[in-house]
Amino acid sequence: MTTLERVRGSAWLPFARRRAVRFLTSLWVLVTAAFLMIHLIPGDPVRESLGLSAPPDLVASRRAALGLDDPLPVQYWHYLTGLFRGEFGTSLISGTPVSSLIGDRLPATVQLAVLAFLVVVVVAVPVGVVMAVLTRGGRRRGGELAFTSSSVVLAAIPEFLLAVGLVSLFAVQLGLLPVAGNDVAGSWVLPVLALALGPAAVLSRIVRVELLSVLGNDYVRTARAKRLPSRLVYLRHALPNAVTATLTLGGMMLAALVAGTVLVENVFAWPGLGSTIVGSIQQKDYPAVQGIVLVYGAGVLLVNLVVDVVLALLDPRSTIKEA
Repeated sequence: MTTLERVRGSAWLPFARRRAVRFLTSLWVLVTAAFLMIHLIPGDPVRESLGLSAPPDLVASRRAALGLDDPLPVQYWHYLTGLFRGEFGTSLISGTPVSSLIGDRLPATVQLAVLAFLVVVVVAVPVGVVMAVLTRGGRRRGGELAFTSSSVVLAAIPEFLLAVGLVSLFAVQLGLLPVAGNDVAGSWVLPVLALALGPAAVLSRIVRVELLSVLGNDYVRTARAKRLPSRLVYLRHALPNAVTATLTLGGMMLAALVAGTVLVENVFAWPGLGSTIVGSIQQKDYPAVQGIVLVYGAGVLLVNLVVDVVLALLDPRSTIKEA
């Protein structure tokens, strides 16, 4: 049997086909929704962005430059072909290409989201493992109640409200950390904490619950019967088998962290896409809003796709052979 025949006969090909069709369909829906955004807004978006006192000649020339006088199918085709060339349109306010605006602001948002995600993983996994070990078999009820209650409270606080509280405590009252910007190392602490504390609380609870369920399996009892060190039992036998649900939730959290940067960036005046899209909405710069929404949505779809592939690699029997 050739390599090509083995690939065709395996379950990976239907899995890849399903995921590709799902991703491309979702991406097309996202692109179409972003295109229709400027057409579903009541009134003339160009007039709204330029102001009611703008001369009619300026409004007409700007509409013609944006192609808004063309038939809707023609505009949609131009929009799609422009995206394939990496063009997101032109800002109504600054007149600069939206792609340049996104290229300047995207790195700051990605760095903030990725750093917050790393903090979530580094904090949540050890805390979840330790709490599972300490509370296994119904032990330490007080510690379990304190951990569960505190994690629920942290997870329930919105990121922007947590950001305001952190600014009030550490920047205003104590004066330990800067309030805004990302020009010094200390300015990263509060935004990262505002994004990471809630997801870390949720993920640590998931790690604890999954690890407790795994610790009751036969292979863990067999490892204990062989008198293996507890460190090996927990880290080599139990934790890898509890990672599936953790990874799924972790991928969803990474996508949520990217979206959560919108409000957190505005609290800390972070020079990323989040603060840019809020400013564009306030200025009615609809092409900029379109491009940034598209980048955010595509990022979420890409994260979900990567999580699906990683889960398939870790647990192919339950993931690849799904209906």
